[in-house]
Amino acid sequence: MKIGIVGYQGSGKSTLFSWLTGVDADPALAHVTQSHMTEVLDPRMKRLYEIYKPKKETHARLEIVDTPGLSRSHEGSAQKLALIREAGCLIVVVAAYDATDPAADLRNFADDLLIADLDIVSGRVERLRDAVKKPRANREEQVEELEALEPLLKMIEGGQPLHTIPLTPEQERAIKSFQLFARKPRFVIFNTSELESNPGRFPQIAGPEVPSAAVSVAMQRDLSRMEEAERGEFCAEMGVMVLDRQELIQRIMDASGQMVFFTAGEKEIRTWLIRRGSTAVEAAGAIHTDLARGFVRAETMTCDDLFRLGSEREIKAQNLMRQEPKDYVIRDGDIITIRHNA
Repeated sequence: MKIGIVGYQGSGKSTLFSWLTGVDADPALAHVTQSHMTEVLDPRMKRLYEIYKPKKETHARLEIVDTPGLSRSHEGSAQKLALIREAGCLIVVVAAYDATDPAADLRNFADDLLIADLDIVSGRVERLRDAVKKPRANREEQVEELEALEPLLKMIEGGQPLHTIPLTPEQERAIKSFQLFARKPRFVIFNTSELESNPGRFPQIAGPEVPSAAVSVAMQRDLSRMEEAERGEFCAEMGVMVLDRQELIQRIMDASGQMVFFTAGEKEIRTWLIRRGSTAVEAAGAIHTDLARGFVRAETMTCDDLFRLGSEREIKAQNLMRQEPKDYVIRDGDIITIRHNA
């Protein structure tokens, strides 16, 4: 899954990229995107390793993408945001130190997203209005698409975010390929000063519906690069705490609607990312398309049961190994084996 880091120039966006990935942002790429794959280190893997003692251990990975810093004047923002249309989730970095105004920046950024969505929807509507004036084989389809999009365009022009609007099936189909920012989940990072004494005051700015965190990004990046002994001494002397980078990544995954399932055996244990609500056949497809095509059933057990009983043999002895059909909804922490026809 692709996670896009976005924010205004000077917000600390590229510093967050460095902290989450462990890779320094390249100043030469400041005007384009740069990305890095980051492992999701699920703590349950340690216990699975102890049980299976596999030859190989593989962690799921997220693609973290840093984008060009935006201007508060909105100039060029739509073009820069277009670089991250394919992201499944946005991390919005907001400066929250010195004389900055994080509430104003959040409101301004919402306008940037609205403008970027307006750009793509209005462009499509204009093309359709021209197309339906001419006799074409697919004119009826174009008319239907235009009728679905025009009310949405008016709403966007009026400043109404589409995530607050129930859409018809026709409208859902019409915007499916647009990757509208209003429909993307987001996570807000308030980048605070190292001396911030009350970071808890910032998340309320984002509102209860938007997950967020307040953290001094530069300090946490620097702490993550210290040797353990040096880091402990520094934290004790300065009275600061190390934030777990993987815990933050997990919170971002939760915001994006992603969860983890496992495959496990003597050859390999592995974590896989999948969207919450996905079915067993979709999980099979995430592993390999052939498994989805030939899907027969998913042999499924839970991490909790396996850790409690200690082995697959005990799981089966107590009839806790389930045979699930293709429409079974995968749960976080499921361990599955896909049975399929070759």
